[in-house]
Amino acid sequence: MKKSYIAIILVVLAFFIFLAEGPFYVVDEGSQTVTTRMGRIVNTHTQAGLYMKAPFIDKITTYPARILSLEGDSERIPTKENQFIIVDTTSRWRISDPALFYQSFKTLEGAYIKLSDVIDSATRTIITRNRLSEIVRSSNIINEKTAAQDSSLSGIADDESAEIEALLNVSNQNENVSKGRTRLCDEMTEEARKMMGEFGIELIDIVPRQIKYSDELTESVYNRMIKERNQVAQAYRSLGEGKKAEWLGKLENEKRTIESEAYKVSEETKGKADAEAAAIYAESYSRDPKFYEFWKSLESYKTTMGTFDTTYSTKLDYFKYLYSSSGNR
Repeated sequence: MKKSYIAIILVVLAFFIFLAEGPFYVVDEGSQTVTTRMGRIVNTHTQAGLYMKAPFIDKITTYPARILSLEGDSERIPTKENQFIIVDTTSRWRISDPALFYQSFKTLEGAYIKLSDVIDSATRTIITRNRLSEIVRSSNIINEKTAAQDSSLSGIADDESAEIEALLNVSNQNENVSKGRTRLCDEMTEEARKMMGEFGIELIDIVPRQIKYSDELTESVYNRMIKERNQVAQAYRSLGEGKKAEWLGKLENEKRTIESEAYKVSEETKGKADAEAAAIYAESYSRDPKFYEFWKSLESYKTTMGTFDTTYSTKLDYFKYLYSSSGNR
């Protein structure tokens, strides 16, 4: 009897231990699991729900089913022009096959290490093959708008713009982009996928989060920008000096033309006036020549007598009207 009680107690105890260990487990929404038995994968679950396991011998490893992100380290990478830039990338990925992922990494930390190495290598490979303009731009729209924007902002005519470009001896046209940033991101992703192999991971994309010049290149870039701006400023000054000289020349020519025309008109007017005056004088004096001679003599006396310091004789024809209005001595 005692043996039967003991057996019942052991059965009940075993049942409670079985329940305590948990023959059931829940897979949450956004999660997936791998079930291993003695180190061997026996099952995987990618859908949320309630599932059974063998207590004590089955081990459940849970992985996220959602899209994950990986922030890459800053890398110093040379472009095709051998310009060193600092590139930070961000990537999106997800576990597509939990069983294969478990066999490859077992933990997320191991996957992050592998992904980081692969993404850094793919980023370096693609960037070193392309020019800087391909990495930072996605289209050539800037080339289509530059000329119009420059003209509207500076307020200068097209011919003056051409003169400035001739003085600069450079073109303001930016390099044409054949691929662009979006295409290079796709190439980085494809390159990384080739190196990933079969790890149960789906790499969604790689995007450069930040691109900047390296410290040693930044100063030289600033100096080049300053030099280019000074060159542009000098070109505007040269154009302004040329326009100034041109307008001063036009002003001087117009001034001479106006003065010449005014002098011509004044001389013509004076000539007409002198002719009219001479005609009037001739008509007036012709009526009485003696009075004309007398009047002109008096005018001469008024002009010259005050300048004589000493007069030694007045017995000259010049003074004949001085003592007689008739001119007889």
